[in-house]
Amino acid sequence: MLYFLLVIVIFCIFMSIRTLFIPNIIKGKLVSVDNFFYLGVCYLSVIIGFGLIYLLFELMGTAVLKEIGGENKNIFETSFYFSAMMLFSVGNGDVIPQGIGRLIAVTEALIGYTLPAAFVAKVMSDKE
Repeated sequence: MLYFLLVIVIFCIFMSIRTLFIPNIIKGKLVSVDNFFYLGVCYLSVIIGFGLIYLLFELMGTAVLKEIGGENKNIFETSFYFSAMMLFSVGNGDVIPQGIGRLIAVTEALIGYTLPAAFVAKVMSDKE
């Protein structure tokens, strides 16, 4: 059951990012509330999606995150906190990935670096 949920979460992340490449999604001015809301929804869906991936792995018994200076007291909170830190490339160092979590973290960081560039390219290409 958890593997099925993992596949659904990955599909939802993919579909959220895919919307950046569909024509005529973002319209209007370069700076607008709609564009800001659209980017916020993309970021939020990726944070929630990867947070769920970390959480599902932990629930399956595969340790993917390790808190420095203590045990994982609240794995739900730690999963989403780490997801946000990786996406925004802050990386405080208080939670570190281990095992397969490293590959997941690298993938999320790559998306975090390319999402703003893809968004700007999308807005600029729609203006032309």
